[in-house]
Amino acid sequence: MLGYFGRRLVYVVVTLWAISIVTFVIINLPPGDYVSTLVANAQAGGEGITPAEIANLRQRYGLDDPLLVQYWQWISAIVLHGDFGQSFAWNQPVSTLIGERIALSAILSLSSLLMVWAIAFPIGIYSAVRQYSWGDYGFSFLGFIGMAVPEFMLALVLMYIGFRFFGQSVGGLFSPEFQDAAWNLGKVLDLASHLWVPIVVIGVSGTAGMIRVTRANLLDELYRPYVVTARAKGLPEWKLLLRYPVRMSLSPFFSTVGWLLPGLIGGETIVSVVMSLPTGGPLLLSGVMNQDMYLVGSFVLILSTLTVIGTVISDLALAWWDPRIRKRYKRE
Repeated sequence: MLGYFGRRLVYVVVTLWAISIVTFVIINLPPGDYVSTLVANAQAGGEGITPAEIANLRQRYGLDDPLLVQYWQWISAIVLHGDFGQSFAWNQPVSTLIGERIALSAILSLSSLLMVWAIAFPIGIYSAVRQYSWGDYGFSFLGFIGMAVPEFMLALVLMYIGFRFFGQSVGGLFSPEFQDAAWNLGKVLDLASHLWVPIVVIGVSGTAGMIRVTRANLLDELYRPYVVTARAKGLPEWKLLLRYPVRMSLSPFFSTVGWLLPGLIGGETIVSVVMSLPTGGPLLLSGVMNQDMYLVGSFVLILSTLTVIGTVISDLALAWWDPRIRKRYKRE
């Protein structure tokens, strides 16, 4: 395992370096840049910007430098100083903009993941053990509906229900009176009262998919020879089920740990936009629309880094949980 971890660490460094290059090149591929977008928006609004002002803006943001020079200035500042650059549109450090949204994104992502696990795990086991029963058919039907209904539609429905029947403000994570207030018990309770809607919206499709995966994996294990042998030796059914097949079918739960890290930053962009959630997704979308290359590039680089790290963590967690994977790593 130690040798495997060392190899993966080398792969992580090389992968992230390649991702940073590809990301920076792709961001600069569209015609124009932030200044040209700013000029176009100003002209559309009837405002004029002189050539001297345009030249000053381009010099200020270093947009006339060669692409290689821009990339080196950006990546060296990140690696050596932890400086992700300055957002053009927001005129703030990128790290400050992202940091303001990490906490709420983390709370939302963790809560949604815990909801998915808490619901999908027991239902998946029940559906596998009671295959083709009325309960199995019912949960399968609800699961297919959960995967088929678009998240933005479910968000709109729950927002209407929350406003119509519970009197909650529509959208956002805080009531207007707590929006800019300092953190206190009232603001925490207000956050909790608004948090259930995005948790349900984000978690429904994930729960439905996880139920199907857990059911399929457990069905594969229930008819393995070792299960038949353990049952023939008289091992109690519940003990047999929890000790062997359920353990082997839990791999999807450990593999989803890697999804959590990038979700702390990105989250569900469409749901966040529809519900006006102050998470990272809408900020990334705004940066793309404004061609804010440092903001977008830093977002993509951070998401890629968290994805790669999360994948390594998931692999190690799976190896710890499943001895078959550990043996496979030893052979490698």
